[in-house]
Amino acid sequence: MKVLILGSGGREHALGWKLSQSKMLKRLYFAPGNAGTADLGINVPIDPLDFEELKTFAIETELDMLVVGPEVPLVEGIFDFFENDPLLKHVKVIGPSKKAAMLEGSKEFAKAFMKRHKIPTAAYQVFDAVSYPGACRFIDELKPPYVLKADGLAAGKGVLIMDDAAAAKEELKEMLVGKKFGEASKRVVIEEFMDGIELSVFVLTDGKDYIILPEAKDYKRIGEGDTGLNTGGMGSVSPVPFATPKFMKKVEDKIVKPTIEGIRREGMKYRGFIFFGLINVKDEPYVIEYNVRMGDPETQAVMPRIKNDLFKALLYASEGRLGEIKLRFDSRSVASVVMVAGGYPQAYNKGDEISGFDDVDKKHTLIFHAGTKLDDEGKTLTAGGRVLAVVSYGKHLIDAVTFSYKAAKKIKFKDSYYRRDIGRDLLSKY
Repeated sequence: MKVLILGSGGREHALGWKLSQSKMLKRLYFAPGNAGTADLGINVPIDPLDFEELKTFAIETELDMLVVGPEVPLVEGIFDFFENDPLLKHVKVIGPSKKAAMLEGSKEFAKAFMKRHKIPTAAYQVFDAVSYPGACRFIDELKPPYVLKADGLAAGKGVLIMDDAAAAKEELKEMLVGKKFGEASKRVVIEEFMDGIELSVFVLTDGKDYIILPEAKDYKRIGEGDTGLNTGGMGSVSPVPFATPKFMKKVEDKIVKPTIEGIRREGMKYRGFIFFGLINVKDEPYVIEYNVRMGDPETQAVMPRIKNDLFKALLYASEGRLGEIKLRFDSRSVASVVMVAGGYPQAYNKGDEISGFDDVDKKHTLIFHAGTKLDDEGKTLTAGGRVLAVVSYGKHLIDAVTFSYKAAKKIKFKDSYYRRDIGRDLLSKY
């Protein structure tokens, strides 16, 4: 079968790496892809939001499946676009309908969904510019820290956690009135702060059945010790030591099952991945957020732990037959360390040559590309803030982390930077 993966990051490279192992796969395309995906298939220069161009490509190539990596095409309705076009409806789209994608597209929608289906999450209220005075009063009723979330998509940067009430009110004003995050912060969710440790849980669903994939923990801040600005993600590990069978049973019973049932009862079409951003509070799981796709950089740690044919699972999910599939998972640990361009997540350089790939021990380590491109001479250059994910297996977490850092030292590009404490918090506590 012919498959197109939408996106250009490390998540898409990792998905492509896993799907390329299937004997059922005839040809793999990426739009637009990166230097790493070019080794797995064919990169095509199509914007993931150019639905008409994607239609033309799908018809010309006789495409069988579209796997959507990033969230924006899903929120913009690419599932519905394909399903409602007689020339495209045969293409199996891995992702939710536009209605279901609102679980990520609107924090307010997601919180209301959780409330309707009694899914544990933080208490909250929603405000706009007109109700700003009421929002200030609500902040005064809460205990610090204060959590402010832009309602819409803000590229992972629309969440602020403030320790001071006056500062929180100023930031809220910037979001609502000053449009700090554009239309995304036209409405803002203010919620109580939950003190715990976060993890990411992933599910593949066909809208009625589901498979829980390996969980992961990511590291969002640019600085070691979780300091500094938020990023798209500086690394991830899987499995997560505190996600014991007892804890994961709570996750399934209190969160996963009612979410899938809620999707079914509300008539949402969903054939793809659900990302549950969770927090463990005194051994009880709560939902921080939903994403309607795999996470990045968590995917880079999750995909290597899937032992059998993921493509077959996606195919069955698209056909409503996921209940017939059993996935097996590698018991080894996987650690992903993200290498970024100097200055990221603020201004950074592009176009610097990357070297050292051949020096990496491929017995333990994989390299997933993100912000990379090939020049006319075939050299790999930096092309984004998050450049590479260095991903390693290990019998234990400490082994996986050690192998990843050993490999990261071999890879060179100008002003490269990576956190040197990925997984350290889990090693010290568990």
